[in-house]
Amino acid sequence: MGGKDFFHLPVLSREAIAGLAIRPGGHYLDVTVGGGGHSRLILEAVKDVIVTALDQDGDALAAAQKNLAEFDNRVEFILTNFSAYDFPHEAFDGIIADLGVSSYHLDAPERGFSFRHTADLDMRMDRRRALTAADIINSSDEKELADIFFHYGEERLSRRIARRIVEKRPFYTTTELANAIASWVPGKYRHGRIHPATRVFQGLRIAVNDELKSLETFLEKAPPSLIPGAHIAIISFHSLEDRLVKHGLRNSPLLKVLTKKPIIAQTDEIAQNQRSRSAKLRIAQRKED
Repeated sequence: MGGKDFFHLPVLSREAIAGLAIRPGGHYLDVTVGGGGHSRLILEAVKDVIVTALDQDGDALAAAQKNLAEFDNRVEFILTNFSAYDFPHEAFDGIIADLGVSSYHLDAPERGFSFRHTADLDMRMDRRRALTAADIINSSDEKELADIFFHYGEERLSRRIARRIVEKRPFYTTTELANAIASWVPGKYRHGRIHPATRVFQGLRIAVNDELKSLETFLEKAPPSLIPGAHIAIISFHSLEDRLVKHGLRNSPLLKVLTKKPIIAQTDEIAQNQRSRSAKLRIAQRKED
């Protein structure tokens, strides 16, 4: 599992589990099992429920298998991206998705998601994939880079940064790229609330993992897999994800949205886990026939 055990503190867990309205004997699908935090809460809620647990990251799935070993044959583990999963028709009493990057991905230097440590520009959640962040940085043309930074990272200096990358590349490590970006932006931008490379790194991560297209596919494929009356709960962490979730749930003819506004973390959870500040939970129910 590399140099660091997989760890991910699930956010909005109380609200998500309550939103699933777990039924005795139910079958639940966790499409982003991570370390198994949400799945554990589902399995503990009612003794005879079962869970199908998906994750595209082999480290995550191995950690979940270890962390949920006590539940034995009540959990089935599948290594796959949720967009590639073959959703069975009307099979689940609830579906949960915890989107975005995990604590482990940000804290494990060798995965290349964060510029807090020097590492290869990787960012692949599924390391069976070939495309890395370094490939995008060093091979894409200026317009392609600017589009990635602007559309996926919402970076307003996308063109300036893309132009300088093309002039100065190649870049192979996280800190090399982040420090270069910091040196190219105006001083007031350099000393803002977030590091000036933050949005570029978000855009790269989304592009490497094709996150938004995968989410769109999931939102189309998941609703028919719910039993009538069952709930789907989705936690997102930035506006691009939340917008897709909001419209995907609302526009599905099979679903009734139960959350007019997204549920956000309470003060006590934010104090325990700062990353929960940006989390938004939306819940919908499969309409009764």
